[in-house]
Amino acid sequence: MNTLSDVTILDLTHMLSGPYGSQLLADMGANCIKVEPPGNGEGTRKLLANDDMYSIEGVGAYFLTLSRNKKSICIDLKNSEGLALFYELVKHADVVINNFGEGVPKRLGIDYATLKQHNPNIITCSITGFGETGPERNRAAFDLVAQGMGGGISTTGEEGAPPLRAGIPIGDLGGGMFATMGILAALHARNTSGSGQHIDISMQDCQVSMLNYMATMYLMSGVQPPAVGNSHFVHVPYGTFKTQSRYLIVACMGDAFYQKLAIMLDDPELKDEKFATQPMRWEHRHFINERVQQHFEKQSCEYWLEQLKEHRIPAAPVNDFEHALSDPQVVHRQMVVDVPLQNGQTVKQPGNPIKLSGAGEQTFTPPPTLGQHTGEVLQQLLNLSPLKIKELKENGVIA
Repeated sequence: MNTLSDVTILDLTHMLSGPYGSQLLADMGANCIKVEPPGNGEGTRKLLANDDMYSIEGVGAYFLTLSRNKKSICIDLKNSEGLALFYELVKHADVVINNFGEGVPKRLGIDYATLKQHNPNIITCSITGFGETGPERNRAAFDLVAQGMGGGISTTGEEGAPPLRAGIPIGDLGGGMFATMGILAALHARNTSGSGQHIDISMQDCQVSMLNYMATMYLMSGVQPPAVGNSHFVHVPYGTFKTQSRYLIVACMGDAFYQKLAIMLDDPELKDEKFATQPMRWEHRHFINERVQQHFEKQSCEYWLEQLKEHRIPAAPVNDFEHALSDPQVVHRQMVVDVPLQNGQTVKQPGNPIKLSGAGEQTFTPPPTLGQHTGEVLQQLLNLSPLKIKELKENGVIA
């Protein structure tokens, strides 16, 4: 995909939220250059690196996934000559993205106020736990902290049971996704204004944004949304049901779907006229759910999916990773792709969910070795000679 091929990004991110955001941009064709410290490089290079199941030749699943389509250069930003070299790269870049703690970019001399002196058109983006303003801006955060502070965990889990985080790290992933949106918006704005700007992304803000209509309901009523497990606070039956094989999802949103379900199950109790409208179904939700469960546990998930499809009732299996990643629709949509590695092998990963009709064929490049593109980038962007690059390396400025 070459949609963003004219955009150069200096990627100072580490771990998950920042690398995921820059990965989305790299998948869309941006020239994404990881700027890593000499030595061990960016933090995810170490994660699972020695795990026999989740690594390939010392590269773990985190880095394999988050660093595809990127280049790597090693610069010591704590070295004055290295920082000066970085400033030269900024002059040729469009975006600088980081997810350091609040205040760290300024201490390193890579904050927006500093970088715009070297390139007035530069766009910078910082992803932090709580943003760069406000009383909690210095508070440390990882995914679980962001999820907890954002409010969503309070509605997750079964009624009366302890709260549960989302199974996937939506605190981190949400920060990366919103950072991508902010960067694309800033690039568009620059086309009009001719100047760059700074993007301040708070992981907590992102979680609150995703509360969406439920937050509005609370602000209107003052009533805390309850934890209802996999069911719904309005519609019945709506949730997961055990079958003889795997769990089944049925989502009867509205009277018409409920009537179809009652007819399909041919259950006189469920056909009772008193259940024709939502208020009575909600009042008797436990009875209805138990009754529906009794039917579903008599056959396999696959049997019921055919029946539900025939009656046009919204339903789905609860897919584990095996089923989800082999689903014919997922495969057709190229959401499992083969990413090449440095050794010539490939590794399967989730694909790019953004499908653009004019973007060309989707391709992937291997996750880079540490500093693999240092010489190439310095020659192409800064026109440095091989002799100068050798000198910088000997002085410990680059690696």
